[in-house]
Amino acid sequence: MLLVVDVGNTQTHFGVFEDGRGPLEHWRFATVRESTRDELGAVLSNLLALRGLRFGDIDAAIVSSTVPQLSDEWQAMAARYLNQEMLVVGPAIRTGMPLRYDNPHEVGADRIANAVAAYDRVHGACVVVDFGTAITYDVVSAAGEYLGGIITPGAEISIDALYERAAKLPKVELAPPRSLIGKSTVGAIRSGIVYGFAAQVDGIVRRLRGELGSETTVIATGGLAPVLVPFVRETIDDVDDLLTLCGLRLIWARNQVVMPAAADRPRRESPASG
Repeated sequence: MLLVVDVGNTQTHFGVFEDGRGPLEHWRFATVRESTRDELGAVLSNLLALRGLRFGDIDAAIVSSTVPQLSDEWQAMAARYLNQEMLVVGPAIRTGMPLRYDNPHEVGADRIANAVAAYDRVHGACVVVDFGTAITYDVVSAAGEYLGGIITPGAEISIDALYERAAKLPKVELAPPRSLIGKSTVGAIRSGIVYGFAAQVDGIVRRLRGELGSETTVIATGGLAPVLVPFVRETIDDVDDLLTLCGLRLIWARNQVVMPAAADRPRRESPASG
């Protein structure tokens, strides 16, 4: 059984895959940057137990993380409780996707996983819109190359900024607005955030399709997608809450190629001398 873990700035999403099939189960919990290996192990153990699973059922693991210190803690957790080395998505890992980025080391591991999963699904030009702490747009060419992307502040960051910078505005929970025209301050803020970000997605996706082609597939994912995507008009083709986890499973599989032993490798002929 394969454990896949996506550590985001706000939430950690993880699941377990069995025998190359879809995830057997998946969970989300709040990311706490100060979590130790033992605390992560306790959370994992408790959630696995809800499905009658144990540490011993897991024989492989992979993690992507936007929080560097938690990458180390997840690795330490795997070493102590799973008795194995946890694969970490990073610059040296095999993804099967060329990165056409000025500095490939800057691309977030979750963004690479999203791009790999999306292209594996559509085998053509595609864009992944990930609604998380930030809203990221990751662009893949028809040839399967990661071309780059776009990053904007997320909806919850914008709500926090309004609350912190505008003395009379209340802190508002992100939720679908009752109407476009707000009948209260809370309603007006919700309308502005939800319809504003929906319009942003529509506008950016139209521009991307103008460059990539009208047939470009757009897939949405991320913890805030259920709130925002219903208000996006016709630019999102599909919503997949499991896209990042599926990308991690694919990356793990692509790193399981066993190199032949030195004695079994074909020998390279030396250039003939004149």
